[in-house]
Amino acid sequence: MMFDLLEKGGIVMYPLLACSLISLTVILERGAFWFREMKRVDSGLVNRVLHLAEMGKYEEIKASTEGAGDYVVRVLVCGLAHRNYSLTKAMEMAALEEIKKMKRYLPVLDTIITVAPLLGILGTVIGIIHSFDMLAIAGMPDPQAVTSGIAQALITTAAGLLIAIFTLFPYNYFVSKVEKATLRIEKYATSLEIVHDGNRKK
Repeated sequence: MMFDLLEKGGIVMYPLLACSLISLTVILERGAFWFREMKRVDSGLVNRVLHLAEMGKYEEIKASTEGAGDYVVRVLVCGLAHRNYSLTKAMEMAALEEIKKMKRYLPVLDTIITVAPLLGILGTVIGIIHSFDMLAIAGMPDPQAVTSGIAQALITTAAGLLIAIFTLFPYNYFVSKVEKATLRIEKYATSLEIVHDGNRKK
């Protein structure tokens, strides 16, 4: 069935097939990434870090957060490690690194959402041109020969749209996860800044 569609759709079906495979690979990889990140979320440990920071127990923070998987904890610990220089800048740097990991490969999905329908339209246009060329060469009076050729050409448009649609939903989901994670980092980073400023004024 798939090979029949590839043959009927023409040469443009091959880059569309590549787009679908790349999209599926990225979706599975990002899905596994977020599954791991969600399992590592530890709000209790984040609150403990803030509580210990308020009391100035930095060595205890270091001991309790060793090997922690929560991305917020990593950001806070990085800030505390550089608290004597610039806690805010250190957390910003760490946050950028975490967000960069979260956004990895998302531009690939964004490109496929845009390119797949365009490739589909290109395949259809090529197919229609080919159908009319056949009509001009053969001089066939039967319109069914042209309409069947156009029907085959439309396969690429359908394929391109399907790839774009099935890529769009996971892409939007991953973007929303990045946005929520960013807000979570900002929330706790701001809390730590307030605690740190309070300690400095004591």
